[in-house]
Amino acid sequence: MAINRQTDRQVKGIRMMLGEIGRPVRLMEVCGTHTVSIFRHGLRGMFEGIRFLSGPGCPVCVTSSEDVDRAVLISREPGVILATFGDMMRVPGSLGNLDYARACGADVRIVYSALDALRMARAERTRRVVFFSTGFETTAPGAAAIIHEARKEGIKNFSVYSVHKLVPPALRALLSTPGLDVDGFLLPGHVSTIIGARPYEFIAADKGKPAVIAGFSAEDIISATLMLLGQMRQGRAAVEVQYQTAVRAEGNPKALALMEEFFEPASANWRGIGTIPASGLGIREGFSGFDAAKVFAGVLGGMERAGAASSEPPGCSCGDVLRGLKIPAECRLFGKKCTPESPVGACMVSTEGSCAAYYKYGGPGR
Repeated sequence: MAINRQTDRQVKGIRMMLGEIGRPVRLMEVCGTHTVSIFRHGLRGMFEGIRFLSGPGCPVCVTSSEDVDRAVLISREPGVILATFGDMMRVPGSLGNLDYARACGADVRIVYSALDALRMARAERTRRVVFFSTGFETTAPGAAAIIHEARKEGIKNFSVYSVHKLVPPALRALLSTPGLDVDGFLLPGHVSTIIGARPYEFIAADKGKPAVIAGFSAEDIISATLMLLGQMRQGRAAVEVQYQTAVRAEGNPKALALMEEFFEPASANWRGIGTIPASGLGIREGFSGFDAAKVFAGVLGGMERAGAASSEPPGCSCGDVLRGLKIPAECRLFGKKCTPESPVGACMVSTEGSCAAYYKYGGPGR
């Protein structure tokens, strides 16, 4: 990473503040893109005294085994085309993954956007197209938009299996985790372009933790780290925005209104964390004809008969990594039985997963 003059001053400022704080600092980056950027640019080794921890900010990693199993069961139904993003194909469930389902004859197709799935339904009128819709608040407006379009056009062979998750409720649950030792949070930039800064205010107001919404370049992360340490040195806690070019306090009103129209808060199962109330997005009752969970309720009711199980693979520490209780190198499977070529846990599947980033960039065991 080439350091310009301003960034060089910020690096020196961080080192000075660490000396003034006088103890090791633990910062959690919530976003998977931040995790990759921190590794790629060597920021973990740049500052003696800072330990960066990865949080539950990789949408692939937090998709539960049960939800993968449900997608697999839907894909096995005659006449069904299941469409999803490419990084979901290898996420493990107890019934295998979608890549394996496709190898066994299911029609599972990779799309690059929610709109691609709707186009597929238009072109395949004799088939039932199901969009396995994953991600955080960033991708939820796109899913809402295609339900709107399908309803407007009267497309009857299309439905969405929503496993969208909401970041603020997960952070609230995370902050109640016994043993969690975090001094401050680097908050996700992409999610915050949709929801804004206000939904995070409880982090500072209720929990007394500094938080900064950060962009994704090395310079952005260094700047946000300096802001976090500045709050710590001053003995205050606030939610600040470093990523001011894209994030407003109120978020994106149009995207939020679209989500509000088609989705409602629902309990969601987070891999390795468990069920968190009101941390997911379910499709509203008025649009149940587009809700794959209801359209295929009979199929999904046979999870147990199909052999689905809720337990994680033995020895996998993905859940502890997602909660900031471990770093990947502390998992006994890491780099041995679990590699990107043969992942055991979801944290090794996505390029944004902490385990995959550790493996690729040779993260030190610190």
